[in-house]
Amino acid sequence: MTIQAHLVELERKHKLLENELHEALVHLSTDDLQIVELKRRKLMVKDQIERLKHGDTLH
Repeated sequence: MTIQAHLVELERKHKLLENELHEALVHLSTDDLQIVELKRRKLMVKDQIERLKHGDTLH
């Protein structure tokens, strides 16, 4: 997979997590731990995107 393709996939995943997080926040019955986990996953994907954009492939 090229870096550009990987970047596109990560951006797609980030958007999906953003939508999932929004839905979880709208529903009051959502567990706080689930919201924290979604935020953590979204941040991890964002960090991966930033590393790829800046050429840093270290994890």
